[in-house]
Amino acid sequence: MSVATVQKISSPAALRDLAESLRRSVEGKLVVDVCLGTGCRASGSADVYESLKEAVQANGMAGEVLVRPTGCHGFCELGPVVLLQPSGVFYHGVKPDDAADVLGSLAPGGQPVERLLYDTGTEKIAFERDVPFYKKQQRIALRLNGRIDPTRVEDYIREGGYQCLAKVLSQYTPERVIEEITASGLRGRGGGGFPTGRKWTSCRQAHGDIKYVICNGDEGDPGAFMDRSIMEANPHAVLEGMAIGSYAIGAHQGFIYVRAEYPLAVRTLRAAIGQARQAGLLGEDILGSGYSFDIEIVRGGGAFVCGESTALMASIEGHVGEPRAKHIHTVESGLWDRPTTLNNVETWANVPVIIERGADWFASIGSAGSKGTKVFSLVGKVKNTGLVEVPMGITLREIIYDIGGGIPGDKEFKAVQTGGPSGGCIPADHLDLEVDFDRLSEVGSMMGSGGMIVMDEDSCMVDVARYFLNFLREESCGKCTPCREGNQRMFEILDKICKGEAGEGDLELLEDIADVVKTTSLCALGKSAPNPVLSTIRYFRDEYEAHIRDKRCPAGVCKALVTYSIDPEACICCGRCATDCPVECISGKRGKPPAKATEKDVAEGKAGEPFQIDAQVCIKCGSCYEVCPVGAVQRT
Repeated sequence: MSVATVQKISSPAALRDLAESLRRSVEGKLVVDVCLGTGCRASGSADVYESLKEAVQANGMAGEVLVRPTGCHGFCELGPVVLLQPSGVFYHGVKPDDAADVLGSLAPGGQPVERLLYDTGTEKIAFERDVPFYKKQQRIALRLNGRIDPTRVEDYIREGGYQCLAKVLSQYTPERVIEEITASGLRGRGGGGFPTGRKWTSCRQAHGDIKYVICNGDEGDPGAFMDRSIMEANPHAVLEGMAIGSYAIGAHQGFIYVRAEYPLAVRTLRAAIGQARQAGLLGEDILGSGYSFDIEIVRGGGAFVCGESTALMASIEGHVGEPRAKHIHTVESGLWDRPTTLNNVETWANVPVIIERGADWFASIGSAGSKGTKVFSLVGKVKNTGLVEVPMGITLREIIYDIGGGIPGDKEFKAVQTGGPSGGCIPADHLDLEVDFDRLSEVGSMMGSGGMIVMDEDSCMVDVARYFLNFLREESCGKCTPCREGNQRMFEILDKICKGEAGEGDLELLEDIADVVKTTSLCALGKSAPNPVLSTIRYFRDEYEAHIRDKRCPAGVCKALVTYSIDPEACICCGRCATDCPVECISGKRGKPPAKATEKDVAEGKAGEPFQIDAQVCIKCGSCYEVCPVGAVQRT
């Protein structure tokens, strides 16, 4: 069924009939789901999709096989990803030339294409449900990622979409909706973790006939792509959640604030809003209920500070994105001084499921103070990077090792930063920490929007703190002095430490400034900016002291504090270091090492000469250290 055939749906009963008709239309069909999320697109999945469609047509299989473009499946490390339904066979690294074999495996008696299956190193795994990356996940916000075509409202309706909105508009009072969300224990997934039901209650009780709801899609954390993937893969879940929330608080207009750097998400949302309006699921008199609600997209300019609620609202109003003091909360005076409810993408996507399954069901998942699941972007020094959704209360170890597969090269885990650039760095001693809002705060980090960056033994924690402080000082709006000046000063001290120019007292000064910035800044950006500094000092103080007192970087990252040399007795004269050197500062002669060379070898020119590094030319890139097969290159 094409989008054009979905006419305005006039009632909940008509919606149910349409959903049943759509389910019957695909009964008995084999479905090939091809990930066309941003990550897999970058790996060439659009070509895979076209090849599969052409192969289906060429083989006369159009009546029995449906090739469906979907959003992100989550396992971005292995894209392009293809999933066969209903069998659940999972393929990765698929290329256009694999199309014939993929379709052949769908034939009666066909076997999975072994080279495309997930390989643990000891066995090949055919089914998605058995892949370790997916085994411990519990998908609520991502429930339909990779299962529907996000550009077709029919797919969402077929899977039960908008039934919860119909249920609310026909059976629930606004107060009952809020009671259900409150009882579920849902907390804001955008970083603050504020109870959603309490926020909605305050906004409903606020004075004023005009109220607004906002979806915060301004995801600016380095390494984070949770909200982007939901907007790209299942936009209607966000729209339905917003419509339910607007009904609960008494609003009739909503806004989705999306980063301009998310063009695919913007295109998908625009298409979804247009289809929902055409189907009578947005706009006037939704499903014949008499209730009206519509949504507008606002594109942000990429300012990190606009992730803060008041700065975001200022941006929507057309002003500079700067936060304001919250003497009056935005639920009472927000957008255009009207009562406003703002939640992030993941929070809104959870709302329809809570209405469908019930508050008790949702509250049964997670920990005592953090209910439900959380979506994380798992990136950095971990084997299986991608998007994961796990129950609150799962441990860091389970996420990093059971789902993430551990550290590449079997190196030692050193730290994980949660909560984006303003989050803290958590060391190996806390690998068994349960992940929820409260426990992360206790160890000096935070949930944030869900970024999770893993670091191994080769990471310098001082350099890590400097990197994030550099990001935060550049993204500060500069409105308040503590954030504007404090972050700059902290960065300068960290830069001195990394360059070996810091002295006694600088570390204590860094801590003092961090405390001032944390307690006196205007908004959450400034208040949380010191977290990377304070957490790394708390858990890795010895690294700071090595930089300051010994003028040494234990991880070998800070170039000013590192020297490379080659042990002539250990050198085997293979020349790999010289081959990889980008500035040709390594000299020597390939051949047999002196200890093994005979007089005949010397006479015939087969004897080698140990290689050596010209320290005046060396740029300290470390390539020689990485490629030396015998560890003759020394880093001090």
